Amino acid sequence: MIPESLQLELRQRVATAVTPREAAVDVMKELQRHCGWLTDEAVEVAAELLSLSPLQVEELATFYEMIYRRPVGKRVIHLCDSISCWCVGGERVMTQLRERLGVEPGGTTADGLFTLIPCACLGNCGEGPTMMIGDTLYGRLTSARLDEILAAERNQQYIPTNEEEMR
Repeated sequence: MIPESLQLELRQRVATAVTPREAAVDVMKELQRHCGWLTDEAVEVAAELLSLSPLQVEELATFYEMIYRRPVGKRVIHLCDSISCWCVGGERVMTQLRERLGVEPGGTTADGLFTLIPCACLGNCGEGPTMMIGDTLYGRLTSARLDEILAAERNQQYIPTNEEEMR
């Protein structure tokens, strides 16, 4: 059940957009944040809020890699699989993540904590290989750093990004 308070907040966002479609990604992300993924109910609510058909919302949702149309773990790991990251060890990082998490790309760990999703590009090419967990971008991934990040994410601890470490 999507609370009326959230729907009201989203209606206000849509009302301030130049066109309702301009607010579509924000609406889907907020509904996803509430539900954990973009449920069928959330698609229906988004369609109503945006004055679109459910099919149009579905088309938008399936276009964006960070909108999930199926249940995902509490922490989604997006691993960049662009050529830039692959050239500096992205394939090695994918292998290590698969081994450490015990899942294939697209899979969710048995405890429901992590989902591993390869993605086209995270826009951090100079710091590759790169992954994003939630809204945090991690670059220059090494085996040791990967273990540190996963341990901290399991314990919900803060790990500085490479940029913060350089300050």
